Amino acid sequence: MNMLQKTAWVGIFAIAFALVESAVVVYLRSLYYPDGFSLPVKVISEHHFWVEVSREMATIVMLAAAGVLAGVNRWQKFAFFMIAFGVWDIFYYVWLKVMLNWPASIFDWDILFLIPAPWIGPVIAPVSVSLLMVLAGVLIIRNDSAEHPFRPKKWSWILSIAATFTVLFSFLADTQATLRLNSPKPYSYGLFAVGLLLYASALYITFKDQNPNSRGSVLKEHS
Repeated sequence: MNMLQKTAWVGIFAIAFALVESAVVVYLRSLYYPDGFSLPVKVISEHHFWVEVSREMATIVMLAAAGVLAGVNRWQKFAFFMIAFGVWDIFYYVWLKVMLNWPASIFDWDILFLIPAPWIGPVIAPVSVSLLMVLAGVLIIRNDSAEHPFRPKKWSWILSIAATFTVLFSFLADTQATLRLNSPKPYSYGLFAVGLLLYASALYITFKDQNPNSRGSVLKEHS
């Protein structure tokens, strides 16, 4: 199976898995938000909380497993994981739109994750990060080959780590909304934009000097 076929199958898996995740959320919202989802966050039973935490952990394991099975080295495995995660997250919202006609807008708020505390933010934020993850994953696969293995640069690491902390802080900073169940404050789009810019800068530094013709192509390599 060549790299294009692997990428396609990882994408198909992620789209199907997103449907399963969306179906679970449909049931949860019928229990806790029967009049339609909106913030502030509602308290769920302790049992359901731990079931949800377990589900989220299992989700990451399954997406990581897809990457491990598809890739032939550590960077390819990570790249396929990023592609799987990004496609899954994007289609999670696509399927919710199909099933619930939600979100009405990409600026609608959502509960994004529960570990270690609830993450909240507008839909456009996780979708933007997911698009960058898919792009980064494809670029890594495209520029990795046995003759010229992918090697990220030091500044790429620094910028990526800084971007991750910045984006996570934008999701977790409003503890009054996430931990005390208050209505959320306006989202810090400026801070989030800084995180996206740092991610984009890391991608630019990493791949600006790469030659896809010498490093292999997602269409040609590893057939």
